[in-house]
Amino acid sequence: MVAFFVFVAAGVSDAVDGALARHLNQQTEFGTMLDPIADKIMLVSVYILLAYLGHVPLWLTILIVSRDMLIVFGILLAYALDKVVTIKPLWISKANTLAQIVLAAFTLGILAFKLEWPMVMLALVWITAILTTLSAMAYMRDGLKLFATSESDEQVDKV
Repeated sequence: MVAFFVFVAAGVSDAVDGALARHLNQQTEFGTMLDPIADKIMLVSVYILLAYLGHVPLWLTILIVSRDMLIVFGILLAYALDKVVTIKPLWISKANTLAQIVLAAFTLGILAFKLEWPMVMLALVWITAILTTLSAMAYMRDGLKLFATSESDEQVDKV
């Protein structure tokens, strides 16, 4: 039950923090990069623990972690190759993150309150899996486009 309330409190405080930063025009480049990293560390940690304890499928956790590693690897490779990367989440990525948060909160909630809702759980697992896969594919598509551009193409874009 403590894990459920800590997870919910972390999510609410993250949302309030983001809303205040936008509303008060206090957004920084560092905060813009750090916030999604912190969110992903929390989500990946929750999924690894839930999979280890047998509350979410291991294959789903592997899918979620693999997608995130793919994105990080792609960004690092782009920087190593001096490619200009604009870090801006895609709409499918936002939907994916929402699904991951809902599934994690739901799982923690049913454990905390000792509920049995297997059909809802199954639906959330598959929705999360599909959105995670679509998000990974969208980032791979964008990454391939980025790596397919030559230096002459980049010079034209900069002019």
